[in-house]
Amino acid sequence: MDEFMKFETKAPTGDFDLAVIGAGSAGFSAAITAAEGGKRVALIGHGTIGGTCVNVGCVPSKTMIRAAEALHSAQSAHRFPGLSGEAQVADWSALVAAKDDLVATLRQKKYADLLPGYEGVTYLDEGPGRLVPGGVEVGGRRITAPKVIVATGGRPARPDIPGVRDVPTLDSTSLLDLDQLPESLIFLGGGYIGVELAQMMARMGTRVTIVCRSRLLPRTEPEVAQALTEVLRAGSVTVLDGATYHAARRDGDRAVLTVTVNGAERELTADRLVLTTGRAANTEGLGLAEMGVETDARGAIRVGDDMQTTKPGIFAAGDVTDRDQFVYMAAYGAKLAARNAVMGGAEQYDNAAMPWVVFTDPQVAGVGLTEAQARAAGHDVKTSVLTLDNVPRALAARDTRGLIKLVADRATDRLLGGVIMAPEGADSVQTLVMALKIGMTTKALGETIFPYLTTVEGLKLAAQTFDKDVAKLSCCAG
Repeated sequence: MDEFMKFETKAPTGDFDLAVIGAGSAGFSAAITAAEGGKRVALIGHGTIGGTCVNVGCVPSKTMIRAAEALHSAQSAHRFPGLSGEAQVADWSALVAAKDDLVATLRQKKYADLLPGYEGVTYLDEGPGRLVPGGVEVGGRRITAPKVIVATGGRPARPDIPGVRDVPTLDSTSLLDLDQLPESLIFLGGGYIGVELAQMMARMGTRVTIVCRSRLLPRTEPEVAQALTEVLRAGSVTVLDGATYHAARRDGDRAVLTVTVNGAERELTADRLVLTTGRAANTEGLGLAEMGVETDARGAIRVGDDMQTTKPGIFAAGDVTDRDQFVYMAAYGAKLAARNAVMGGAEQYDNAAMPWVVFTDPQVAGVGLTEAQARAAGHDVKTSVLTLDNVPRALAARDTRGLIKLVADRATDRLLGGVIMAPEGADSVQTLVMALKIGMTTKALGETIFPYLTTVEGLKLAAQTFDKDVAKLSCCAG
């Protein structure tokens, strides 16, 4: 057992009100919610406690991304006249070791150490759980529970490219565990995981290429995708979008990828391919089909708005489902599942004001509907696009990379969604979340008082842009 994983589990006695399969963010959220409601819970883990976020996802990636930002900031001091700076990766292995220490500490503090404080939770780590009539089978024993929540998470998916299994590859997990900094990498996929890690590795000194079938961040606004592409290219990342993958092959210790871009076939070579083309649900061995639990085309469990599966009494939450793949939404969905399963709840999953963040630099953060989604939903749409060279904070920081786009209903003036691409976009988006949550109009947002020289002030300026040219306003005149 890991030296950080020192805790005792209680031996199971009798029946349980609820069995939770999976001991990550969703599993803990469900177990704690039910235990706080006075229920007896069997929390069934397998492998490392804590799940994706703390072990191989959010925590390790964001600390490494922040390290790369520190490196880049020092190297970019020259954007202020009179300054110069230098920085480099002096000891890659020390950086990785510090990341591992942070992960282990948070895993212990936020997961293992919590268990003794919940008398109603019995933690079982005796092997993977399997659904059976009346409960769960784990470690050759049957755990009796009338309600079950499946929260087994997901893992990086492997793309269906001929030869890809024969070449040296990494995924988002193994990339962060490399003992040496590679000279070159090809990232397959331009989603949020791909762009975050590609920029991070490029700033660490690796030669990076991103290859994607459509465009970067395909689910967000096209203006943002184009702006981010320009930022990455300016940061020495090669971006090949609109590509068709043909095959992969090994050339000695290196990987070769054959693609077509702009009508021309090309061979790309790097030390490794990094597979960031999506995630797959961990549903193998759960006995879902035998219990009548349906999955979708990618193997994720189908759930209703009450988080119940197609089998009454069996619920699911987190990355194993067909819902939003964010850790905070996993915890939220698991809380609803627990309340509905064993606490008499009738709560419905609601992601209408769900914020999302991509931790590139600039950060990209959004909430609500995109312009395309709003039109598809039948709205008469109006939009506002404000580049950061109109935001005083960006001018003062001498960093005008990015933009803000707002989407609203023309008839009612009500905000429908928006996206912020800015260095502090992640911390600014929650203001827009609250605006959507209370049904604010663009006029009301534009008349709200914001502090000067903040990134979030850009939301006010973007709202005013629906009706006026903010470039003609004096400071704070709006």
